[in-house]
Order: sequence, then C-alpha cells, then structure tokens
Amino acid sequence: MVRELAISLYLVVFNCVFSIFKLLPLKNKTTFVISFGDNSQYIFAEMRRQNIQTEVVFLCNQQALAKFKDYDDVTILPFEKSHFLDWFRSIYHLATSRHLFIDNYFGFLAAVNFKKDVRCIQLWHASGAMKKFGLEDESVKDRSAKAKQRFLKVYSKFDQVVVGSDVMADIFMKSFQLKKETILTTGVPRTDFFFNEKEKQKSRASLALKHPAILAKKVILYAPTYRDHELDYFTLKLDVEKMVRELGDDYLLILRLHPAIKNSVQFSNRHPNFVVDLSSSQYEINDLLATADYLITDYSSIPYEFSLLRKPIIFFTYDLEAYKKARGISEGFEENLPGPLVRETAAIIDLIKNDRFDLQVVDYYAEKWNKYSKGHSSQNLVCKIFAEEQFLKATARGRLR
Repeated sequence: MVRELAISLYLVVFNCVFSIFKLLPLKNKTTFVISFGDNSQYIFAEMRRQNIQTEVVFLCNQQALAKFKDYDDVTILPFEKSHFLDWFRSIYHLATSRHLFIDNYFGFLAAVNFKKDVRCIQLWHASGAMKKFGLEDESVKDRSAKAKQRFLKVYSKFDQVVVGSDVMADIFMKSFQLKKETILTTGVPRTDFFFNEKEKQKSRASLALKHPAILAKKVILYAPTYRDHELDYFTLKLDVEKMVRELGDDYLLILRLHPAIKNSVQFSNRHPNFVVDLSSSQYEINDLLATADYLITDYSSIPYEFSLLRKPIIFFTYDLEAYKKARGISEGFEENLPGPLVRETAAIIDLIKNDRFDLQVVDYYAEKWNKYSKGHSSQNLVCKIFAEEQFLKATARGRLR
C-alpha cells in the first residue's frame, strides 16, 4: 500500500514536470534512457558512422554512467531522483526529443504521453528470455490491479521493440501485450561484436594485459543471474575448493556476478591463482564472453549471445524448483537448453574434464535465437529508424512541390 502510494505520487510529479516541458517544440534530438548501455553504444557508433545529424542525449543510471563518460559532443546526465537538477533536465530532454531509445522497463513511461511525431524504441537488454518477465513474471500475480494497469501503460508506450529472432518476438508480444506491427526484426545491435573477429581479439588481448593467466589457462566464466533474496549478500553455491583441487592447474575461474548484487565473498583473495572476480562494471561482459572457453550460468540471458561463439555452456540450476515458483521460467526450459543442466559442482568438473558437450546443439540454439542478428544489426536499425524517415520526408517534400 505504502509502496503504491509512493509510486503514484512520484508519477504525478513526473507528469506535471513533463507536461510543462511538452509545451516546448520538439527538437531534432535523440535521447537514450539507459540501464545497461551496450546496445546504445553500438547504435550511437553507427549513427556517427552514417553521419546522422541529430543532437544526442544519454540519460543513465549510476552504473551505466561510466560507459559514456568519455563521449564527446553529447549530453550525459544521471537519471536518478537523488540528482534533482539533472533529473529535472532529463525530463526536459524526454519531452523535447523526436527519438527515444530505452533498454529496460522504465516506470516513468506510465506518466507521460509523447507527442505524435515521437518514436519510443525498446532495445531491451537481452537477446532471449530464460526467465519470465513483464506480465508473465510470476511475482506480478501478487501485485495490485493498479500496479498491473501501470505496467500496461508503460508497455503501451513502446512504438517499436527490437528483436533478434521470431521466438523473442513472440515472447515480447505475450509479456508486454504488444501487436506484431510493433516488432522490429533488425537484430540486436550489441551482437555485432560476436561477428567481428578483430574486436574479439582486441577484447581478449586487453583483458590478458590485466590478467596474464588468461593466456596460459583455459577460462571458465561463471555468470549467474541474481536472486531477489540475495541482493544484499550473495552466497556462491559453486564448491570452489573442489574445483581448485581438480581443475586448478589448467583452468582459471572468472566470476561475473550480477551488478545488482551488493556484497560477495572475495574468493579471488582465497584462491588468487584460480579465481578472478571481474564483477565490476569496468569489465564489459562481451570482453569476458570473448575470452571464456566455457560458460557456467543458470537463468541468465547470456547464453543467447555466448552461443554465437560456438563454445560449451553449462547450466548450474541448483535451485530450479524454487526459482520456478519465485520468478517463473520459460516453457520447456529444461528441454531446450544448449548444454547440460546440473545441480552439483562435481558434475561441472566431470563435464569439463571429459569434454562431455554437444556443440551441434549450441549451433542450433545460436541460429534459433539470433535469426536476424548476423553482424549488421546496428546498421539495420539505424537505417530503419533514420534513413527511412529521411526518405519519407524527402518524398513528402517532393509531393508538396
């Protein structure tokens, strides 16, 4: 009750400020609202490559700010209530931009009505979905009718949603109650990285400079998703000591914990020759994926991109039943994985030591979930959004003459 009241009050204030700025004319401006940033970076780079003439604004949460701190000729603002003046300026940019790119669920969308000529494009931060989200999220059942109505208002503001596959398009339409015309099958911008051999080599070399052991050992990347009850303190379920004993000489374990997790045990201090904790936001996930020889994960969306590298994936789902009840996972989860599903560290060790992987399954998975992501997704999207609009405007001018 208190939570809903606080949200409602915030949205009323947001709407009031937005409505004032909405009285101003739209500008030739593109604003990115960012939680993660990867897709936005690729789109911005392509816009510069195509010489798209538009003012650019990045509205970032605190963690994403670092990704954009060195960008020139753009406006970068922290989009958080604690930064009141920047928050105020952010709303001005939202109300006066012709193009909006967002990469997550943003509640403020429930409080605004954009002008007719504005396009709001949902980039989303995952190429696929292991766990349910949107209206399909199991936790939504416990929310009030008012909250569910608010969610629908947010989803209704998406003019277009970018996807890399037909499978993900179906999930979006179901989770956000969208129509098929909303879907943009241009491919997911950040997947361009996995088709660029030069960039992948550069990433590995850069990471090896900081951690030379990467060059001498096979790299196992453990990248689990977060559990709501473990945000303040994460408990690592991997038996690291056992892995050190059986894999320590030839392998290196990189930990990449979810950015939402606040505290974790420093296993890299306990086992400096085997464990490297690269959970910090200064390390790009694409760099880690390009470096890894094996991926261990659970319900994370990372396998959709990692499968493009055609390398082994292990699903460490020690809490499968509990997670199903708490969050919900996609139908057929256990049957449609591109790698073995295990619940104990011993099974992980056995798989790696004896090379028990079927990479043909990984190939099929990569094609299924990345049907439209073929290395030119950023170019496809920028052409679709900007070049197509410029052509239509030029055509309209010609008709008027």
